[in-house]
Amino acid sequence: MSRARADEEEYWHSSKFRAFTFDDEDDELSQLKESKRAVNSLRDIVDDDDDDDDLERVNWSGEPVGSISWSIKETSSSSTSSLEGRDSSLQKGSSSYASFPKQVSSYSLSSLFKGELCLSFSALSDVGVKNYAPELRRPKAEYKDYSNDWSPKDTVRRMQRGKVCSLERFRSLQDKLVLLDEAVAGHDGNVITAVLIFLKRTLRREILFRELEVRQVALCHLIHFLKETGEQKLLLDLLRLGFFSLSFQLSQYREHLNIHDVEKRREFLKGCIGLPFSAEDTSHIQDHYTLLERQIIIEANDRHLEMAGQSEIFRKYPRKASILNMPLVTTLFYSCFYHYTEAEGTFSSPANLKKTFKIPDKQYVLTALAARAKLRAWDDVDALFTTKNWLGYTKKKAPIGFHRVVEILQRNNAPVQVLQEYVRLVEDVETRLNLATKYKCHDVVIETYRDLKDRIQLTAYKCKVERGSAEEEKINSILNNVVRN
Repeated sequence: MSRARADEEEYWHSSKFRAFTFDDEDDELSQLKESKRAVNSLRDIVDDDDDDDDLERVNWSGEPVGSISWSIKETSSSSTSSLEGRDSSLQKGSSSYASFPKQVSSYSLSSLFKGELCLSFSALSDVGVKNYAPELRRPKAEYKDYSNDWSPKDTVRRMQRGKVCSLERFRSLQDKLVLLDEAVAGHDGNVITAVLIFLKRTLRREILFRELEVRQVALCHLIHFLKETGEQKLLLDLLRLGFFSLSFQLSQYREHLNIHDVEKRREFLKGCIGLPFSAEDTSHIQDHYTLLERQIIIEANDRHLEMAGQSEIFRKYPRKASILNMPLVTTLFYSCFYHYTEAEGTFSSPANLKKTFKIPDKQYVLTALAARAKLRAWDDVDALFTTKNWLGYTKKKAPIGFHRVVEILQRNNAPVQVLQEYVRLVEDVETRLNLATKYKCHDVVIETYRDLKDRIQLTAYKCKVERGSAEEEKINSILNNVVRN
């Protein structure tokens, strides 16, 4: 027993470990580990084999450790009763204590540090117990990360090193602006963005924009952040104040191409209307927004009609694509194809689109002609070019030139009778002959040569028509009349 005590004393005097202090701030982690190793090494000293190994091991009450009665008592007793029992047994002068037992009782080392006794589960078994050092509190140096007295400059430096810093202590506008200026001076984009997020959350929009107007670096960081996060409304508010050039505003307007949701795109375009563009650009954006709004209404109505099968035009010619996000000309063609006969008061009426978006007559006639010719609605084509004068007389007039009308009709496989009617309306003789020859409008060619009294060309053209046909007889009749005259 004396040798064990001597070894213990020698260990504490010759140990290479230093005692742990809570005020040590220099080497926090390493000293924690050394302190734990020092405490845990007690078991090696206590468990050292000696000559007293044969002695019976007993607890404070005198009963052998590991017996059934000892286990029951140890399990059922509380910390307070255990302490009282130990005091009473000491007062009786019990001399049963012989040596430190290898199998320690339920009084763990951590309970001694905490000033209380803990019940160990290993007390119910014969397996040896390994005691660990208690969890020690963090050194004081670590608690400085959560301090509230850092200056703006120190706060920025700690943020650059990845330390945890609370920005909520900066409550006044002056402190927040100093913090922003320090972040900009540190040239760290992540820190600048973090401070801007804090300012965006704690400052009114007008104040934030006013202060960023004179801080262009921070303003550029905020714009990039808003683009990345998709906060288009706030970005449009910035542009509306006129901080940027026209080219930047136009590039922002082009962002609508990246918005796939039609409702979000409509809201985005609505926000673009107030941007400081030129009058012409503003009118264009207004028309774009109105067109998309009109397309949403038409699409919803036509989808319902198509699914319900209530319209003959949709049953005969099913839609191949949605009208949403289509250009104005495409929307007009769609309207002339499916809604040509509707009254001007409806949104889907071609006349309504022409009036709302001030579509020129040439563009309207070209688009309507292509749509009606595709449907082979020749009466609608005829009505498109028929006009009346103030005396009630009708005549055909085309703002695009009848030579273009003929080309469009031919592309849509119009019959020869329809083509000849419009080829005759081409004023230029040479153009008329070329079109009539190209599209085999024989009557027009014969009549033109007749009016020109060109016997040579008429005789030559006779070789190009079929023998015995009505065209050959017509040519012979003209030639005979010329000879008689």
